[in-house]
Amino acid sequence: MANFVKIGKKKVGDKHPVYIIGEIGLNHNGSLEIAKKLIDLAALAGCDAVKFQKRTPELCVPDEYKNVMRETPWGTMTYLEYRKRVEFGEKEYGEIDRYCKKKKVAWFASCWDAPSVDFIEKFSPVAYKVASASITDTSLIEHTAATGRPILMSSGMSTMEEIRHCASLIPHDNLLVMHATSTYPCIPKEINLKMIPVLKKEFKCPIGYSGHEIGLQISLAAVVMGACMIERHITLDRAMWGSDHAASLEPNGLMKLVRDIRIIEEAMGDGVKVVYKSEMPIREKLRKKK
Repeated sequence: MANFVKIGKKKVGDKHPVYIIGEIGLNHNGSLEIAKKLIDLAALAGCDAVKFQKRTPELCVPDEYKNVMRETPWGTMTYLEYRKRVEFGEKEYGEIDRYCKKKKVAWFASCWDAPSVDFIEKFSPVAYKVASASITDTSLIEHTAATGRPILMSSGMSTMEEIRHCASLIPHDNLLVMHATSTYPCIPKEINLKMIPVLKKEFKCPIGYSGHEIGLQISLAAVVMGACMIERHITLDRAMWGSDHAASLEPNGLMKLVRDIRIIEEAMGDGVKVVYKSEMPIREKLRKKK
């Protein structure tokens, strides 16, 4: 059994570079221009991929919320109208696909309903993500798995039984599990990084970390704990309007995150104790001669 899953051209697993995902989600606020700026940021920082969210609002918005009025940057509208306002269609995703190829950044999406999977499938994404909210939606998971593409399964707000059930619906060779806590932003004492080795032991597949905390420390610690994927929401400005911006990384933070992950990877080594050439002159100088 392979100890990695291939996402696009890259192998993701313990013996391979950490796969870094910039979660754009809905932080584009319905603007293709903002989406492109976030793709630019991810490419400049050195991310491997960006991720979007795709919904069919009529299916995903509960009936009791559809006509609830909401204040938005575009004026007062129903919640259903708002959800439609921030969704991209075929024209926008066609441009996103073209632009990501130009910038040499992979892209994929978390799809919240079966028609959204069918829509995104037109663009041959490198993977899909099952969002934490969808982990108990058996029909959606089976529909997504039927594409034959790698699936990142987020484990936020889920019991181990729910995680096991979802994992059982996805072919093991396509399964990647993301440890997560579904609070935005999440406080450190509710992150529980020790779940990373627990998930590695149980599922024997690549395990990653999807972070919603403020700052970089916890995501970097997740790499040390064995996460081979890191996903963080990204934004141009954390003060922008929208629910996910406050738990997102601004440009400077994303640049530092990618830089520090690569330094940590280099520093991890292989666990075999050796005396390095650089140590030899100091060894000769400071060790007592027998």
